[in-house]
Amino acid sequence: MNTLAFIPSPSAGEIHLGPVPLRGYALCIIVGVFFAVWLGGRRWVARGGQPGTVADIAVWAVPFGLIGGRLYHVITDYQLYFGEGRNWVDAFRVWDGGLGIWGAVAIGAVGAWIGCRRRGIPLPAWADALAPGLAAAQAIGRWGNWFNQELYGRATDVPWAVKIDPENRPVDSPDLATYHPTFLYESLWCIGAALLVIWADRRFRMGHGRVFALYVALYTVGRFWIEYMRIDDAHEVWGLRLNNWTSVVVFLGAVAYMVISQRRSPGREEVVEPRAPGDDDGGAGGSGGGSGKDAGAAVSMKKAKDGSGTDESAADGSESDDPEPADPADAADDGGSTAEASAQQGSSKKS
Repeated sequence: MNTLAFIPSPSAGEIHLGPVPLRGYALCIIVGVFFAVWLGGRRWVARGGQPGTVADIAVWAVPFGLIGGRLYHVITDYQLYFGEGRNWVDAFRVWDGGLGIWGAVAIGAVGAWIGCRRRGIPLPAWADALAPGLAAAQAIGRWGNWFNQELYGRATDVPWAVKIDPENRPVDSPDLATYHPTFLYESLWCIGAALLVIWADRRFRMGHGRVFALYVALYTVGRFWIEYMRIDDAHEVWGLRLNNWTSVVVFLGAVAYMVISQRRSPGREEVVEPRAPGDDDGGAGGSGGGSGKDAGAAVSMKKAKDGSGTDESAADGSESDDPEPADPADAADDGGSTAEASAQQGSSKKS
């Protein structure tokens, strides 16, 4: 197979920062996480939340997500770590690759729920803010497969094919050097999904978890056809890879959630994060409360000065025995009105 152009693979899977080696796979995951938190934080503040909340909850979500992603990979590809000729200790070598997005999102959501509960905010609103950033993080993280020369597709001679070193090629095609870069396809798909989710959220003002559900639905559509192109070992059910079936089930669940959620809770949340007492930022509610306190203090001082503060009848709304002096202007108006009325009455008697 003659290929006129191709994408070269890195000569090494790690980058050295002085004496410290940094795996390319780990670097992509770390950069993706930081970008997701940064973008999610901006979106959260734009929805009325407070700065730093997304990062605080990510402290819970990220470790849970890494554990969940690794567990899903090890369970669904157990033959890589258990059995004859395998070393079960390799199941803990996360830096060598192997994180299942399904497990990462599912278990990561548990960690996010714990963080949201501690902050007193709704998980769906937080997930909506994070959704585009999570898609972008996947787009960045997929390049870790390029460093490891893994998860590529069928052999091809297209100009954008990726060249795989002999030791990382399939055993049944050791002489074929170029393959479909499915990691690149998924990366581009995730970028498109992130942009579409941002647009849809602005256009339709989605809320209550529907932004996150849209991201999930879009991702599963792309993952289905990309998974169909991959040739790495995977369990199959009725002629389809396990991840294909997972994509179908998750897609249906995401669509069902969007439909049901729209009927039960249309529109978007008005408040995504309650503010702590004394944490006013000049809003109407905060200034109104302050004005009320100042007005109440002024009235109390006036009553104390007038001596009316001891009059219990004034406090319960009844009339006081010592009414306040009338305003001179009001008295003049009342006198004029009385004189006018008397004149009219005398006139009527004469007639």
